[in-house]
Amino acid sequence: MNETSGESVGVSSLETSLALDSDGTRIAQARHLAAALLTHAREDHGIPVMAIAVENAQLIVSELVTNARKYAPGPALLHLRISDGVLQVELWDSNPLAPVAKAPDPERVGQHGLEIVAALAQSVLVEQTPVGKRIMANIVLCAPGS
Repeated sequence: MNETSGESVGVSSLETSLALDSDGTRIAQARHLAAALLTHAREDHGIPVMAIAVENAQLIVSELVTNARKYAPGPALLHLRISDGVLQVELWDSNPLAPVAKAPDPERVGQHGLEIVAALAQSVLVEQTPVGKRIMANIVLCAPGS
């Protein structure tokens, strides 16, 4: 499944991308894209994918895309890739500032995105790029021995 700018260009590989504009209208589409890729991996390639992995992937994608749309002024790119039983979620955006997890505060409304991503992903890496940053989150698709 390969997708760029919302146009499907094939369903043979285990990766897909979605260009995101600055208006924030593709957040739901990004979640659906993650679920579709994982369904494709399970049904067409026999890769074991737990239901919780699909739910976690959709939430992680939603948080990353929402934050990119909220804090980065320009376009962004979501790329999803499955390799060795792991979904790698990559999001490039134009804001060079790395997100920072805030101290726990039961009174705070919002700004929990990085905490959610870190809690659900196997690993999270943020790196600066020449035009902004890239955030990578890895999600294990199936428990060992399953």
